Amino acid sequence: MAIARFPSIVIDCPDPGALARFYGAMLDWKVDVSSDWAEVRAEYGQCISFQQVDGYSPPTWPTQELPQQMHLDVIVDDLDAAEAAVLDLGASKHPHQPGTSFRVFLDPAGHPFCLCTN
Repeated sequence: MAIARFPSIVIDCPDPGALARFYGAMLDWKVDVSSDWAEVRAEYGQCISFQQVDGYSPPTWPTQELPQQMHLDVIVDDLDAAEAAVLDLGASKHPHQPGTSFRVFLDPAGHPFCLCTN
């Protein structure tokens, strides 16, 4: 049985609205913008979100001098049960927890991801 469902990709950037409008136009998806967050969403529900990051530096792909900046958000029904399950799989809970409807973890390689209730 899956621990989570329907991942959402979150991309760090300096201007979430501008990036959302770009991808919204490219994909013909609905754009929703707030002050430091934006998202584009398909009619069938798939979503890409954009998060403002101060001092953003773009990746230097394909080199790893500045690696790509993004993380996964996954939807769960029960944060406590999902937390226990991902910890059992080898994740670690990040000490900085900035919200109440989501929790931040690090995968076994150190990449951040969030368990979210919505």
